[in-house]
Amino acid sequence: MREIKLSLTPSQKIRLQRALQQLESFYSNKSYSDASVTVADTIPISLEDGNILKGHGTSERDGEVVATICGVVERVNMLVYVRSLRARYKPEIGDIIVGRVIEVAQKRWKLEINYNQDAVLMLSSMNLPDGIQRRRTALDELNMRNVFEEKDVVCAEVRNFQHDGGLQLQARSQKYGKLEKGQLLTVSPYLVKRQKQHFHYLEQYNVDLIVGCNGFIWVGEHVDIRDIMIEDQVNNTEHQNIESSKASEDVPIETRRNICCIANAVRVLSTLGFCLTLDVILETINLSSAKNIGIDEMLGSEFHVLVAEKEAERRSSSVKKKR
Repeated sequence: MREIKLSLTPSQKIRLQRALQQLESFYSNKSYSDASVTVADTIPISLEDGNILKGHGTSERDGEVVATICGVVERVNMLVYVRSLRARYKPEIGDIIVGRVIEVAQKRWKLEINYNQDAVLMLSSMNLPDGIQRRRTALDELNMRNVFEEKDVVCAEVRNFQHDGGLQLQARSQKYGKLEKGQLLTVSPYLVKRQKQHFHYLEQYNVDLIVGCNGFIWVGEHVDIRDIMIEDQVNNTEHQNIESSKASEDVPIETRRNICCIANAVRVLSTLGFCLTLDVILETINLSSAKNIGIDEMLGSEFHVLVAEKEAERRSSSVKKKR
């Protein structure tokens, strides 16, 4: 398990070690395909597997398959490989990502997305504020900064790879675009697994949760898709800035508390090295409510220990059900 740096009392340290050791025993069980391994560790392969395909991060030694890097064992049919941990984001076409605008260039925006190169969002790949599908004109190019400017947080989709290895994004759907009135969190990309749904509306909290495949996670006030289309922002920049500042002040206090609570739950799970799925995040929020732990106390050592113990209990009960 990863090293966790927390200010723990002796009793908390014992409890945390016990919970992490229990979790590690589940990962090392041969019935799990996502066993964690270090360099030269033997990758558990059952005799029923027959001839397997050795993928990235694996090698054969003395008739056994061993790991050549630290990571998690993954298996796709007969292919076995090791997914490295704490690595930078490795994109795939169709990934949902969250990024921050760092430059407004000619006919494009450049975004930081936790990749080894900046991603590019072309003006032609962007859904314009008026919602009309048309060819981009010189006026659209002049008003690019009215759509996105530096430091704006944007949600988009990976469209394709450029010849130099860079990424080209697209935001043609209304669900993509500028994100406001929330918090942007950064976690290790390996904690986010690709799923069918990365957009989550937590109705009971009135909060939108976007889990980017690149490790950038957005927690913000819920916005209906029809409200994302902003009218008259091309010719009235000053009015738009005033309305934006007023809108940020109109976020209800209860919604702000919910955003902070969900964000702290993500931070705790990231510190413990747990995969960030909607179910695990909601369980962490419910645990804080059940234990009557305030938002400001969620980042404390005791809550980290409680979350680790809860996860170990959940894994143990799920294993017993399978048996």
